[in-house]
Amino acid sequence: MLQDFTDISSISESQLTEEEALQLADELSAKLSEGEIPRSDAESLKRMVAGLGDARGALRLTFAKSLGAVGDEALPILCKALRQHQNVIVRRASAKTLNLIGNKDALPYLLEAFLEDDDPVVLGSSAGAMATIGPDAMDSLLGILKNPDCTPFQVGLINLALSFIGAKAPEALLEAADSDVAEVRVAAISALGDQIQKSDDLRAQNRVFQALDDSSAEVRAEAVTLIGKSCDAEDVENMLSRKLVDQDTQVRKNTAMALMKLEAFNTIESIEAAKSTEKDKSVQAVFNVAINILSRDLEEKQESEQGF
Repeated sequence: MLQDFTDISSISESQLTEEEALQLADELSAKLSEGEIPRSDAESLKRMVAGLGDARGALRLTFAKSLGAVGDEALPILCKALRQHQNVIVRRASAKTLNLIGNKDALPYLLEAFLEDDDPVVLGSSAGAMATIGPDAMDSLLGILKNPDCTPFQVGLINLALSFIGAKAPEALLEAADSDVAEVRVAAISALGDQIQKSDDLRAQNRVFQALDDSSAEVRAEAVTLIGKSCDAEDVENMLSRKLVDQDTQVRKNTAMALMKLEAFNTIESIEAAKSTEKDKSVQAVFNVAINILSRDLEEKQESEQGF
């Protein structure tokens, strides 16, 4: 657990002049180059955190690396800066520095920042730091998805974080894919899709295949898209073709686009048949695009094979 840092005076009041920041950065760079760890007393930490607000990116990086080298002793002041500093640049840099440290004790503060800060960079860096923490952050990230106020931007960041964690905790992703909450299943399926592309994980692949019949249209739509990105046409064209008549319009659209991306030429007739009974004009339009592109590419392929 983090120590109580209520005894640390307001860090927002601590500031460095341009000259002071440059001098301190030079001193810290020298220490780091010699393999020394910077001082970790309260005043030194406050000065380094103040440096995180410098307008010069190279200097901010030096201060972040220095605080990262200090490690766990810098957690309290970094967490306080993340949550309370008035300068958004300091909050951004604090989240990025916590990413360097990767200590799970920072998780509650990163979670608060992700939910309450209004700066997108702070949100992104907080999500990145939670991803670095790894499997210990999985429950917190999935829990956010159950919040009805979670924005699409936050969902996207969580999906990226889960994909990163999934490489270290595939079992946790498989478990999340069976959640009772549709939003959690979508995120888990998305992350499993990355696993398939990176490692040919058969269990992940089979779970994504099962998601084609999920009760949630959003999960089915995500599964269709992922299969279109990560599988070979001959392995999946039959199972995908049946989703051309799914009850949800978005699933039907995604299916046609997935078959097109897979260059699943054998499914042209299936798409044409689905189009003949399709009543939604927006879906018809997507079917037309898929049919036209697949037909064109098939013709070009046949001509190439014949030596034209």
